[in-house]
Amino acid sequence: MMTEMEMMKLQNGSDVRGVAVAGVPGEEVTLTPEAVNRIAAAFVSFLAKKLGKEPAALRIAVGHDSRISASLLQEAVFSGLTACAADVFKCDLASTPAMFMSIVFSQTQMDGAIMLTASHLPYNRNGMKFFTVEGGLEKTDIRALLAQAAALPEQHGDLAQVHALNLMELYAEHLCQTISMRLGVPVEEKPLQGMHIVVDAGNGSGGFFVTDVLDVLGADTTGSQFLEPDGMFPNHIPNPENAAAMAAIRAAVLENHADLGLIFDTDVDRMSAVLSNGEEVNRNALIAMIAAILAPDYPGSTIVTDSVTSDELTEFLTQTLHLVHHRYMRGYKNVIDECIRLNEEGTLSPLAIETSGHGALRENYYLDDGAFLAVRLIIAAAQAKQQGKELGDLIAALKQPAESVEYRLKITADQAGEYGKNVLQAFSERAQAAGIQIATPSYEGVRLVFPQGWALLRMSLHDPNMPLNIESKEAGGCKEITASLRQLLTGFEQLDISVLDV
Repeated sequence: MMTEMEMMKLQNGSDVRGVAVAGVPGEEVTLTPEAVNRIAAAFVSFLAKKLGKEPAALRIAVGHDSRISASLLQEAVFSGLTACAADVFKCDLASTPAMFMSIVFSQTQMDGAIMLTASHLPYNRNGMKFFTVEGGLEKTDIRALLAQAAALPEQHGDLAQVHALNLMELYAEHLCQTISMRLGVPVEEKPLQGMHIVVDAGNGSGGFFVTDVLDVLGADTTGSQFLEPDGMFPNHIPNPENAAAMAAIRAAVLENHADLGLIFDTDVDRMSAVLSNGEEVNRNALIAMIAAILAPDYPGSTIVTDSVTSDELTEFLTQTLHLVHHRYMRGYKNVIDECIRLNEEGTLSPLAIETSGHGALRENYYLDDGAFLAVRLIIAAAQAKQQGKELGDLIAALKQPAESVEYRLKITADQAGEYGKNVLQAFSERAQAAGIQIATPSYEGVRLVFPQGWALLRMSLHDPNMPLNIESKEAGGCKEITASLRQLLTGFEQLDISVLDV
């Protein structure tokens, strides 16, 4: 039986993650069927208390991505839920956003949902994401859930009581109707006829977007690739931030002369795109594109992003789109929660988005939904084509940094978080003493401003290291900034700065 310490180690921010399959040297299995069983049972108690319902009155949907451990873990979850008398619905292969929508859809009206996924991580990993009507659980909720699970015995329910639910059919219809209504053309009249769109699903859960959305709406999807679910991910890492993954969808767009290319991560809560000329729309460009699409409907509004966005993006958002750029902490739940906070306080904020491809729209329940972002891009692309324009025209004024680099400085101290906090304090003091400008406000780490660019030093969200991002407006600038930073970081014996040797 897992100990409380072992159970608590499964927390990964606002998710649960661990090694679910043996086979990778040095990586022992930590996310066992027993663990997910007890965590699922704890979720029933959490949900019952939150909603003021008896466990037997709860409706809970469960889905999974294409990982090879999905079936085994799913059965353990079902056993844990049914043992607590909850009404359980089996959604099988699904996307993370669809699992939340099972709570929203009038046809389903779930009280809660569980998604088995570890996003883009290797084949041996898996995890759990949890949803209530308020969205994904917070870090504090996960901590409480794991603590409660640690005190529970393994549960033995009846899998025969689980109901089948074709959730992805409902979700695909929802996306189709969104495109149809925005373009003013009924679904049956094929509103995307004449559009050529290719999709790279990375062998995750995103293949449905071709068969159940684009094909239904009349788009030509010739050249779409890696649509078959395969939890070994044989073609490339299913991650829109990965260079090889972006190269794969770029090649598909150019080879097939497509109007647009879309790439999803494993559980379809993130996406990036490629324009017809091969230009990649990810990171800063994706943020700029979605903001440009939203700007006419939300003039003067605030766009919430993570902390590593470029100064060039700020210039585009503020000077070209006349919006407000609000840099906040990394972590998709952090930017989403900040967006919600701003709206509740009266500051209109239609978008919370990370450079990772996580993007949540106010109009879409603040849900980080890669497929819904793709829908917004497709609508804009179709409208541009009708007007004889290109989708890329929306971000023609966006400039890019000449150089960018990220280093990860490993912390060897036992208390990495406390040590990192002390490093940041000293780093800030040393920068001030050296006359280097510190950007304010800073919601995360320390951001320094140089004549040729900027640098941001912060603590990693999950690992014992300090990411250091540097960007320059001119060639050679990153090397110069790195040399200055190395001087500021010298003397911290438990911080490895050898990667900064230039």
